[in-house]
Amino acid sequence: MYHPSINFKKLPVFLYSLMISLVLTGCSAIDIFKENSEIAPRKDYESFVIVNQEIGIRGFSSQFLDQNVQIRLKENLENAGMLYEKNRPDVVIRYTSNEDPRQKEIRPNPYPTRFWGNRIYDPWMFNPYGPMMDDFQVRIDNYELVQVIVDFIDPEEDKFLMTLTGVTEVGSQTTKEKKVLKTVDKIVERFIQEVNQNPK
Repeated sequence: MYHPSINFKKLPVFLYSLMISLVLTGCSAIDIFKENSEIAPRKDYESFVIVNQEIGIRGFSSQFLDQNVQIRLKENLENAGMLYEKNRPDVVIRYTSNEDPRQKEIRPNPYPTRFWGNRIYDPWMFNPYGPMMDDFQVRIDNYELVQVIVDFIDPEEDKFLMTLTGVTEVGSQTTKEKKVLKTVDKIVERFIQEVNQNPK
């Protein structure tokens, strides 16, 4: 229903800007990939060690983020029932990352669908007094493609149980830590699932 306080000429441009901002800031998925499975995991793992923590190897460019990743890995595995053991661990864990700055083109639809009858016709598109086509020009946005790579190794066999890589896009440094830690959560969750699926 028409409301006199709403400016219908400017509403669509605002909505498109809002939708693009939402996509860039918080909607990118986290994908987990498994590789390097040399031997099948067992169900009876009780302890682990994080190599990065013990010998001081940083897996991220930021020391602060790196420390938080170590803490998150340890907390998640301990919450799953495993103990941190430096001397004779059942599983050796090491991690690294790829932090790859990239760019993407944002191309808004110059012929938006309106709310009335889902029509594509826009009476203001070619109105010199209305929104100009400049509102729909291609925009270049910077983002970072982050890969969190975690190796799970059987020290007795000296072989990979698996390597799990979490991949996500980060739109800004303010959201990077949250996305990376969420990726760590999903990696540990996947590891526990893989272990529990093994019949042995």
